[in-house]
Amino acid sequence: MDIYQKNYRKLLQLIPTLHEIKSAAKLTAPGYMNLNLDILNRHHKKTVIALSHYYKHPSGDMIADPDMTIAVYSANETIEALTYQDCFGYRKVYDDDLMAFSPSTKKELNSFLGQWLTNLLEQGHAL
Repeated sequence: MDIYQKNYRKLLQLIPTLHEIKSAAKLTAPGYMNLNLDILNRHHKKTVIALSHYYKHPSGDMIADPDMTIAVYSANETIEALTYQDCFGYRKVYDDDLMAFSPSTKKELNSFLGQWLTNLLEQGHAL
C-alpha cells in the first residue's frame, strides 16, 4: 500500500461520511483548533476538498494555517495533496495547466498530509 492509499484510509477514518457531505463541515476535538472541510469540486472520478485550521490573529483576522487542497479519487481509493498554504507561504504540486509538476513538492506535501491526518485522528477530531 502506498502513501496515497494510506492517506485515503486515514481521511475516511477521520471523515467517514466524506462522500455524503454536500459543501462544508467542521470537525472538532476538545482542546484543539477546529478542522474545516470544504468541498471545492465534485466530479464522478475526482473530488477536490480543502482542509484547514483557522486561528485568530492579534488583528482580529482569521488566518487559515495550514490550508491544503486535496484530490480524492474514490474509484482507486487514493488521495493526493495539491496545494499547501501557511503563514510562511504557498506551495503547489502542479503548475496551472497541469502539464508539469514538482516531484519533490509532491512527496513533501503528501508526507505532511499523512502526518497531519494521523495527528487529527490521535487528537480525536470528529464531525
